[in-house]
Amino acid sequence: MRLLRSTDMALRVLMRLAVAGETSPTTREVAADMGVPYTHAAKVVAELQHRGLVETRRGRGGGLSLTEAGRGASVGGIVRALEGEGDVADCEGATPCPLNADCRLRGALRRAQEAFYATLDPLTIADMVAPPTGPLLLGLPSARRAS
Repeated sequence: MRLLRSTDMALRVLMRLAVAGETSPTTREVAADMGVPYTHAAKVVAELQHRGLVETRRGRGGGLSLTEAGRGASVGGIVRALEGEGDVADCEGATPCPLNADCRLRGALRRAQEAFYATLDPLTIADMVAPPTGPLLLGLPSARRAS
């Protein structure tokens, strides 16, 4: 299974914020840290804020912070929410698969997708920034400036 670019970016933004400590990096700083365009990062941050995972503050002294819900959120739950509940293969798309009615592949792919999520479900964002990842994130340029 391949994640949407926005889902990957959302997970990296959450991880970056999980190591921010008392600092509140801006969306621009997080985008630069992650090597992604600001406009894409801004859309992802807006979605994460809408879901209650990130808090944003405007103006002087503003920035982004991870909420407690964000810190304890299940990675599997986040991925499900951002990816949607669709099947891995589009069996009923614009050109429906002629095997759709009796296909064994569709069920196997669905089970594989659930196994993927089941692996991610017990993991939290806090788990994802345990060493060695957290210290690596702290080594990013704007993270060093904030320390």
